[in-house]
Amino acid sequence: MNLATKYMGFQLKNPIIAGSSGMTNSVENIIEFEKHGAAAVILKSLFEEQINLHYHEKLSELKLESTYPEAEEYISHHTHVKDVEDYLELIRSAKKAVSIPVIASLNCVSESEWTFFAKEIELAGADGIELNIFILPSDTNLLCGQVEEMYLDIVNDVMKKVSIPVSIKVSSYFSGMARSMLRYSFSGIKGIVLFNRFYSTDIDIEHMKTTPANLYSNPNEIYHPLRWIALLSDRIYCDIAASTGIHDGEALVKVLLAGAKAAQVCSVIYQKGFPVIREMLTFLEKYMDRKGFSTLDEMIGKMSIRNVENPAAYERVQFMKNFSGIE
Repeated sequence: MNLATKYMGFQLKNPIIAGSSGMTNSVENIIEFEKHGAAAVILKSLFEEQINLHYHEKLSELKLESTYPEAEEYISHHTHVKDVEDYLELIRSAKKAVSIPVIASLNCVSESEWTFFAKEIELAGADGIELNIFILPSDTNLLCGQVEEMYLDIVNDVMKKVSIPVSIKVSSYFSGMARSMLRYSFSGIKGIVLFNRFYSTDIDIEHMKTTPANLYSNPNEIYHPLRWIALLSDRIYCDIAASTGIHDGEALVKVLLAGAKAAQVCSVIYQKGFPVIREMLTFLEKYMDRKGFSTLDEMIGKMSIRNVENPAAYERVQFMKNFSGIE
């Protein structure tokens, strides 16, 4: 079977990409991902907020007060430079160690840092950049559509600064999902990842505090991205990668049939280890053989909204009469 696919302009040997996580933060793990069959790797995100957190932690350790502005400025600069340099060194070392595409991931808060970091990442030798954008529309002062414009502004600013391929990883919090993705695809980006799995909050009712919930995805979470991939893959002008809930070969097949060019896997690697990548690829090969597909291109999008027999099934939003009529 020919499992090759094209995503973000990269010719990949198969559709499995190691998604951004703590596991892609070391060269040793990146080598293991390639060894076990991953066709590309997304590095752990460089978070502007994390850099700022390190700065405040350092201030706390040194017990500095605000009466020492020169010292604060020095520590801020030193922390910023060190964190960024560590990330750039990860890019450089990974590029020397593996032959698969090494794609950096970037998550910022301030407008200027998106472009600064993106340019530094390009200079370090990354093959591409994934903009890990997640803006929770919780501000009651924001008008409908303003969040979508913020995404577009970030994309346009970064695209002006770099020449390597750029993709965006987004959530589903949009007032006009389909229209927004279409607009972003016109910007010149090479890929859209559906979806960014956001931080979930739980409440500890005994200790009266907030806690993180569901650190790992579960297989049932695939259905949300699956629907939107099927709805959008024939309508936008860049590649789509699937993310969230892809835990086995069957899930991989589903997102490809919906129209994804690639699939990012993460949680299942934490839970089952690197060998699960090969298991998923073996399932894909056997499925293609059983269905008579000799290349991946022949099966990608076979179940998108344009090709499926019952396209209304993807747009149905309510259960009807005891689930009857749903096929």
